[in-house]
Amino acid sequence: MNFIKELSWRGMLQDSTPGAEAFLNEGPTKGYIGFDPTAPSMTIGNYVQLMILRLFQLSGHTPIILMGGATGRIGDPSGKDKERQLKSFEELDSNLNFQLDQAKKFLSFEGENAAIVVNNLDFYKEMNVLNFLRDVGKTLTVSYMMSKDSVKNRLESGLSFTEFSYQLMQAYDFQKLYTDQNCVLQMGGSDQWG
Repeated sequence: MNFIKELSWRGMLQDSTPGAEAFLNEGPTKGYIGFDPTAPSMTIGNYVQLMILRLFQLSGHTPIILMGGATGRIGDPSGKDKERQLKSFEELDSNLNFQLDQAKKFLSFEGENAAIVVNNLDFYKEMNVLNFLRDVGKTLTVSYMMSKDSVKNRLESGLSFTEFSYQLMQAYDFQKLYTDQNCVLQMGGSDQWG
């Protein structure tokens, strides 16, 4: 199955990086979609993303479910006109476990391209703020971050430093998955473009 053609045929592809289809046709690779546990259950939008991971796996690739144990504690500013109410760590952990149980019903965790689950809290729980700012904050410029729609759309109503930092965490998530899992592809909703 040609993954990109399948997504296009189903009306599930809006944007892609130039060369993605040719790259995916070269052979099996790993790709991920992130899920923040801000709700007690998966949403319809989450199920669309899980179907994309399922089609990715059926195309011979290895899907990675990135559970946002850390990013869920911060709150994604995209698509919001005001800051999210922060949830307690206990509520987020409960949501994460329930959502993960739901997600596991869509993918195969056995065989050659068995699905992988990663919790991004594991990336951050031992990292202190100085190391994060020095090692991760140094990699993106404020002007680049300010150019993103998720930031521009919130400037007038107010954007906390916490939410502004969300994209740093997303970038570090990708870097960690690339380094630790040899993952080269991020998939997600249109808000992931910025």
